[in-house]
Amino acid sequence: MIKSVSGWVNRGLLGLLVAFTGTAQAADELVVYSARIEQLVKPLFDLYTKETGTKITYVTDAEGPLIARLQAEGERTPADMMITVDAGNLWLAAEKGLFRPVTSEVLEAAVPAQYQDSQNRWFGLSVRARTIVYSTERVKPEELSTYEDLADKKWDGRLCLRTSKKVYNQSLVATMIERHGEAKTEQIVKGWVDNLATDVFANDTSLIEAIVAGQCDVGIVNTYYFGRLQQEKGNIPAKLFWPNQQTSGVHVNISGAGITTHAKNPEAARKFLEWLAQGEAQQIFAGSNMEYPVSEAIKWDPVVESWGKFKADDLNVEVAGRRQIEAVKLMDRAGYL
Repeated sequence: MIKSVSGWVNRGLLGLLVAFTGTAQAADELVVYSARIEQLVKPLFDLYTKETGTKITYVTDAEGPLIARLQAEGERTPADMMITVDAGNLWLAAEKGLFRPVTSEVLEAAVPAQYQDSQNRWFGLSVRARTIVYSTERVKPEELSTYEDLADKKWDGRLCLRTSKKVYNQSLVATMIERHGEAKTEQIVKGWVDNLATDVFANDTSLIEAIVAGQCDVGIVNTYYFGRLQQEKGNIPAKLFWPNQQTSGVHVNISGAGITTHAKNPEAARKFLEWLAQGEAQQIFAGSNMEYPVSEAIKWDPVVESWGKFKADDLNVEVAGRRQIEAVKLMDRAGYL
């Protein structure tokens, strides 16, 4: 039995939900807050209910409102688990005291160390690569090398970027600060800004379309946006490039989940989190959005496989959260809007 509660749940309905979960929620019932959209998580909820009989009630909304809701609800929250995108968001929720530590041999075995919180408050469930995309009509792959090289003057008037307001770019810059320090990273980001062909874009899809249209020649995107355009439009005159293969590796991030501090059914939530990190659930969680399974035992989606293998950055993704404030300030100083 799956119940959907939209992001605009009114206070009366939420009050009933809180009252219900606080007094009568059984061990085989879970409430999940998800910043991952309904079409990506509902098949998993349906399958888990079918396999285990566990009833899942879920709320979908953006990560900011969900974190704020958990804070406001405190001990009264009906939520047992929160699923969200980007380690920066997971780190923020954990630092606000919204997740509890989880002890699980299953999770430790399934989720590589760099994709989980060092205090076991959250675990990655899928990996997304933020890489370089380029025009196959105007760029030769041998011209490309690293994220840092996109600050070189040879890309003047040829670079497109998504807005710095999106956490994906904040996490990329946060990782660069960890690698290079603030001074060098700021120099690189200023170089990016100087090389922009046009104003920053609101989303990665628009950025790729701008490359196809000839507005710019190269940009930085999450790979699944490229995959979506491939599925929608077939072959496009653009291709992905894996940067930093001789140095730090491709910047990667995660979608993941944590069990809430005031979960009414923490053991049931732990079992669900373990289930999500293994087997068919991993294939669905990653494959439905053309991401990479966090479990190294799971085969990649064929579309994802077609993009080729790459060396990923091995820094713990929690760096994206720990240095997020520094990254935002740096991008502001560099004029990256």
